[in-house]
Amino acid sequence: MSVLTSLHERRQRGKKSIAVLVDPDKIDDPARLTQLINLASENCVDYFFVGGSLVTTSNLAQIVRQIKDLVKIPVVLFPGNSMQIEPTADALLFLSLISGRNPELLIGQHVVAAPILRNTKLEVIPTGYMLINSGRITSAAYISNTMPIPDDKYSLAAATAMAGEMLGLQAMYMDAGSGAEKEISAKMIATVRKAIQIPLIVGGGINTSQKALRALEAGADMVVIGNALEKDPELLIGIADKVYEWNQG
Repeated sequence: MSVLTSLHERRQRGKKSIAVLVDPDKIDDPARLTQLINLASENCVDYFFVGGSLVTTSNLAQIVRQIKDLVKIPVVLFPGNSMQIEPTADALLFLSLISGRNPELLIGQHVVAAPILRNTKLEVIPTGYMLINSGRITSAAYISNTMPIPDDKYSLAAATAMAGEMLGLQAMYMDAGSGAEKEISAKMIATVRKAIQIPLIVGGGINTSQKALRALEAGADMVVIGNALEKDPELLIGIADKVYEWNQG
């Protein structure tokens, strides 16, 4: 089953998902990555996302290989630019930064990446990427040279997501950014959820199990946990418990 098909099927059944985001720049010890992979497997994580706003290391292929050698969890590339393509992954979020007006991230990088992707077996998932203000300038906002959607402009976020869906995007990713000061509010998530029918992914600033649960209750189909796990890997256990309880309920 393709990653996108699984997302749609889980959404139809009311099942929530967890993705662990691995930033290659923050992986300097294969042993620590092995621990994270095993922890994710033990807690029934659904997907691994691999990538970042700025990747300065050359270990992308090694990370993907290490994950795939140890577990059967799908590996989905979360690329900050056209350089972050690894053919051995399972899928790639073909991100269009629809919250901004930088043409390079709306279509420019995609033109460069398209011929490369066509010659791989990667599942390409057209995904709307929406940065939401988190109270501070994040790496994603700085590198993309775009302004996030203000966190109290709910109708603007909803209209942006709606336009992305009408353009044919197959998933929507709302992100407060790596190291966000605060998570995306439940009201913002709920407003966007009501505006679209495609799977809704939410990440950034989710550093407690309660924050993850609030995002899911508000309408997120998937929560992405990244930066917080570097400080507290055990956080994944609490979040997984909340998702399990939801899915069993």
